[in-house]
Amino acid sequence: MTVIAPVDALFQPLQLGALTLPNRVIMAPLTRARATPENVPQPVMAQYYAQRADCGLIVTEATAVDPQGMGWYRVPGIWTSEMIDGWREVTEAVHARGGRIFSQLWHMGRLVLPDYLDGEQPIGPSPIAGEGQTFAPPPPDYDGGFLPMKPYVIPREMNADDIAKVVVAYGRGAAHAREAGFDGMEIHAANGYIIDQFLQSNTNRRTDGYGGSIANRTRFLREVLQAVTAQIDADRVGIRISPTSERKGMGDENPRALAEAVAAMAQEFGVAYIHLIEPVASGFMEKPENPVVESVRKIFGGVLIQNGSFDAESADACIAGGKADAVSFGRPYIANPDLVTRMRDGLPLADANMDFAYVGEARGYVDYPAARPTVTA
Repeated sequence: MTVIAPVDALFQPLQLGALTLPNRVIMAPLTRARATPENVPQPVMAQYYAQRADCGLIVTEATAVDPQGMGWYRVPGIWTSEMIDGWREVTEAVHARGGRIFSQLWHMGRLVLPDYLDGEQPIGPSPIAGEGQTFAPPPPDYDGGFLPMKPYVIPREMNADDIAKVVVAYGRGAAHAREAGFDGMEIHAANGYIIDQFLQSNTNRRTDGYGGSIANRTRFLREVLQAVTAQIDADRVGIRISPTSERKGMGDENPRALAEAVAAMAQEFGVAYIHLIEPVASGFMEKPENPVVESVRKIFGGVLIQNGSFDAESADACIAGGKADAVSFGRPYIANPDLVTRMRDGLPLADANMDFAYVGEARGYVDYPAARPTVTA
């Protein structure tokens, strides 16, 4: 167990667009794979998110806007009425606990295996496969546990119709998220998924209006922003980016210039926040040699949320020093539903059992106890 010292800046209120947050602890998106095999959110997910509702803002696990962009087993979507109803149970549970929750809208692009698409090729900005491998669907004799792994494949290069359909899917996903009762939406433009694939030069080799210059490579994000903000006010929208990440074969020839272009676009649209993945220490992702956070900060006047290997003390120092307005925590939330209380009071953090990070139903999901028992009258 890790003991942490009391902090202060993390627990000051924050105006984030249309929302007033009671603290600056953000629950980062965490894929947990507890939806049904048909990608419908289950009641246990409402319990999971409600347990963590005392943070400033919850950002849900990545949620697919279209079947073509879904490449994880039992990860939720938001393209059917059943999915909307399932998510409504989640938002109502979080709101009943006084919390605030955004839906993270997602499309995996080239990182979807054909196994999830009835054998069809996935789509991407250019015919370049992702590096590494990912979980495949379960075999017929599957009885639980971790899934088999398969390498990524070369995607089919998207044509104009493909691009337009994905943009429409984001707009439809935003409308569905609004119907499900979310307080806002985060556009997932990070971690090597479809928007990031358009943004970064390593994965975008197009020669049309969506490739080449930074202005062209950010065009797809601009169209997604237009589609999403047509459904909900921009002050209830955030963008998550990882311009310095090279995981899964990502990379850009000039990450700083790319980050500045996205920051300028976010400023133009008046979105509530930018959620920047830029680790302060190497771990799940590498710490960048040339961080771009200061460049983003200079251009974007909204809330800046930092993410990546923070603990309570480093997060507090980051906010107190003016480098960010809030900090998001991912893996610490797996085993610490009361993370806000533990950080505020300097209590030990519990360690997660990663054997149940993506499997286990309620086990390893909603059964982690709080540090202090809840007292009821």
